[in-house]
Amino acid sequence: MPWFVWLLAAAALGVAEFFTLTLFFGLLAGAALVAAVVAGVGIGILGQLLALGAAAAAGLFLVRPVALRHMAQQPLTYEGSDALIGKRAEVMQEVTATRGLIKLSGEEWSARAFDESLVIPVGALVDVMEIEGATAIVYPRELLP
Repeated sequence: MPWFVWLLAAAALGVAEFFTLTLFFGLLAGAALVAAVVAGVGIGILGQLLALGAAAAAGLFLVRPVALRHMAQQPLTYEGSDALIGKRAEVMQEVTATRGLIKLSGEEWSARAFDESLVIPVGALVDVMEIEGATAIVYPRELLP
């Protein structure tokens, strides 16, 4: 029952992948499954080893680089407070280097000026440059290049 040995090896490699998340052991587990199928069909040990090697090589040299590249990409949509960066807001209470209040996406946010020397008056339009906790760091629209 060599196919059963390959299934055990695939399970062990799958567990190793679960704990390491390297996308290495999982591909080897897939290759062991291919070897299990080949063994189940009745092909000898040499054919099983060749199937294991071919599947492992295909996974490690073709699939893994593509998967790692996709995992490293930034998401196309931003969620949470990251989605507010670059949005326009209106100053509700004068914004200085230390405090202020803006209306951003229909909600009131605490704010402070990106440039510490600026005092942004009530009613001015600002752009959100970054979010630090629950505070929006803003810059006046008329001063943007």
